[in-house]
Amino acid sequence: MSSETVSFRPRRVRFVAIPAAAGLIALFVVIAVLLRNTPTGAYFEVSDQIAMAMVGVLLACGVLLLTRPRVRASSEWIEVRNLLGSTRYAWSDIRGLSFPDGSAWARLELPADEYISIMAVQSADGPRAVTAMRTLRALYKSASYTHPTPQHKA
Repeated sequence: MSSETVSFRPRRVRFVAIPAAAGLIALFVVIAVLLRNTPTGAYFEVSDQIAMAMVGVLLACGVLLLTRPRVRASSEWIEVRNLLGSTRYAWSDIRGLSFPDGSAWARLELPADEYISIMAVQSADGPRAVTAMRTLRALYKSASYTHPTPQHKA
């Protein structure tokens, strides 16, 4: 079996997040520059201006976190990286892959009715999301073990 690894990342969110992050930095730098010249009677130091610019940088970093999700998979495993963490699962631990109607992103079905969101496969990406799901489902299907059947409770 091939050990080739496939990788998917969201695309449309990048077209929004990167300019938004740059805009936030520019906006807060402008505010920082204009902060010295306020007619309110308050006196702002250079440290206040630097702090205001840093607030813009921190907000931009928060927006850029939205570009972090990635999913990688091979014939033996799938690795899901969302905003803050990354986890690798063997295909034998997975019960299925789904993309519920109206959902923003796909999900990995785990035993005991648990699931993990796959934020890298987003409905906003349209055909790219369809391609990603088809590829991931093909890898899941081709895994060299018998998939567990869902248990229905009576």
